[in-house]
Amino acid sequence: MPDYQHILSETHGRVGLVRFNRPKALNALNSVLMEEMFMALEAFDRDAEIGCLVVTGSERAFAAGADITEMAEASAVDMLLRDNGARWDRLRRLKKPLIAAVSGFCLGGGCELAMGCDMIVASESARFGQPEINLGVIPGAGGTQRLTRAVGKPLAMEMILNARFLTAEEAARFGLVNRVAPVETYLEEALALAQAIAARAPLAVRLAKEAVNNAFETYLADGLADERRAFYFLFSTEDQKEGMRAFVEKRPARWTGS
Repeated sequence: MPDYQHILSETHGRVGLVRFNRPKALNALNSVLMEEMFMALEAFDRDAEIGCLVVTGSERAFAAGADITEMAEASAVDMLLRDNGARWDRLRRLKKPLIAAVSGFCLGGGCELAMGCDMIVASESARFGQPEINLGVIPGAGGTQRLTRAVGKPLAMEMILNARFLTAEEAARFGLVNRVAPVETYLEEALALAQAIAARAPLAVRLAKEAVNNAFETYLADGLADERRAFYFLFSTEDQKEGMRAFVEKRPARWTGS
């Protein structure tokens, strides 16, 4: 296991958990934390014993945004050459489902990270926002796109143009998060959801995630075609045969991921 500076990495059965660990900075996403997070998530993604991933912060802050000290004096050319935005593509390349367990501040890059996950379980104290306008910039890691798709144009405009925060209950009502739990149990609920997903047929879970993301990111016709290909392909797997036999025989399925 690598000696990480700003994250903690652990397993819970078939679930891989990554915790941000910069408490004094409210888990601000500096370049070291981001690289460590991706290293840990990608290692779990390659591990056949892991079926689902969870990323979390602390009760006080999931992540309060990007580390502004790393970019405050940067020029446009500096930002272009660093191309830090490209690292976010690694999130989209994860094959296994990724759940964000969010409590406290989830702002700026932290909110973009949570939205880049496949599901969000929020604590009652969670606060979601894209306040980059207060810094004279806009969201730069997908916030203008994913937030608009999640909550609709009018609310996204207010959040991005006027730095409105959403409470956990509002985020659930507008479709940004899956569920809200007490602060004391939100991580347990996220892990329980992850364990349930990890217990399902691995290849079907992987292709189902791809199909849903295609619905989110492509034209309908393309998404339907990708879904159909994935559906047909799954009939070449042992898990499909086992799952349907188990249903007919009224017994639990025994998944092998093959």
